[in-house]
Amino acid sequence: MTTLEILNTPGLLPTPKYDNVLTTFDSIQPGESFIVQNEHDLTPFLDALKAERGETFTGERLENGPDTWKVKITKTKVLPKEQQTSINIDLAIKKDVNVPELNVTLLEPRLKHPSVFKQFDSLQSGQAFYILNDHDPKPLYYQMIAERGNVFTWTYEQNGPQWWKVLIQKNAAEGPTLGELAASDIRKAEVFKKYGLDFCCGGKKSLKQACEEKNININQVEQELQQASQQKPISKGFDYNRWELDFLTDYIYNEHHKYFYEEDPVIADLMDKVVNHHVDAHPFLKNVSAWYIQLQTELNAHFLKEEEIVFPHIKELVQAKKTNSPVKENGIDDINGPLQMMEAEHEAAGEILEQINGITNNYTVPTDGCNSFKLLYHKLKALEEDLHQHIHLENNILFPKAAKLEKELKQALANA
Repeated sequence: MTTLEILNTPGLLPTPKYDNVLTTFDSIQPGESFIVQNEHDLTPFLDALKAERGETFTGERLENGPDTWKVKITKTKVLPKEQQTSINIDLAIKKDVNVPELNVTLLEPRLKHPSVFKQFDSLQSGQAFYILNDHDPKPLYYQMIAERGNVFTWTYEQNGPQWWKVLIQKNAAEGPTLGELAASDIRKAEVFKKYGLDFCCGGKKSLKQACEEKNININQVEQELQQASQQKPISKGFDYNRWELDFLTDYIYNEHHKYFYEEDPVIADLMDKVVNHHVDAHPFLKNVSAWYIQLQTELNAHFLKEEEIVFPHIKELVQAKKTNSPVKENGIDDINGPLQMMEAEHEAAGEILEQINGITNNYTVPTDGCNSFKLLYHKLKALEEDLHQHIHLENNILFPKAAKLEKELKQALANA
């Protein structure tokens, strides 16, 4: 029996390497074999080979990790040429009865993200597909937020350590979204807070969808939303929907950006003190500190983009409408791109807050916590609440209205 060893097949099946393995398989006779060695699980390789050559081989696992995977492929028979296929993007999509699966490990790196976008764009509202990968595909999630907006749900069906399987569903049009409901009547936001329904970062979901995901009785929520709308109206001074967009940008800067700038050094100082004094008894504080440092980095960069690019452009749009004049050139031809990037960064900040909230058990101070410990948790919780309100104002009110205004101005210019 001839054995051909193919060493160091890095990654999982970039197409040129897979073609080399496929060529080797086609060149041997029934009864002959060869070995494929890799630093990842070779299950996708076996699945792809079976998809293209059918039941014409056996796969004997010689090593199964954690550093090296090795499988011996033995050809048992030859598949007729007319039944053979070649690797391509479509082959990576395994059609399920209800939900297709895109195994991105079968694709060249340059084709992975475009293939996911192609599959997503082909969906109708409410439809979904799986992606299968050999590492956490979270960077793809942020890219989708930036390029398509928060119009999908992302659910981990399998979360490592060797395989990640994610269900991506295009949001169905099932009435107004949580963000739209909160934007139209801020009193309803209190109901969403009560039930843990995210109306800022996750505000593009419908009420039905959000309740189903959390297994919440939608009838009860709808009843409380109706009761909230019948309560005493909120002050006109805080009916954000009535505010001019330039005024709203100034409000967000003065109320929320400056709040962070003032609180951040206080929180950072408290964090250092609490970690130094309590980390031996509470090792989780190292993770809290690490996540907060990441939040600092994210927010400082994000706020700078808003203050120097996004907010000035929105003010230019408002001024152009008021004076019936063209928008001054400032490097932005279409505001939708920057706004989607801002929403992606909001999502990243929201996830950091979730991590901190989870690690601290919703900011529950340990029984041996000192006053500094209590003050730190109080300020972290206040910052989280402020950021939720901040993101709500931008995602659900400022950004949609700015995009609509720019579209109206462009249409008026085209018709002039």
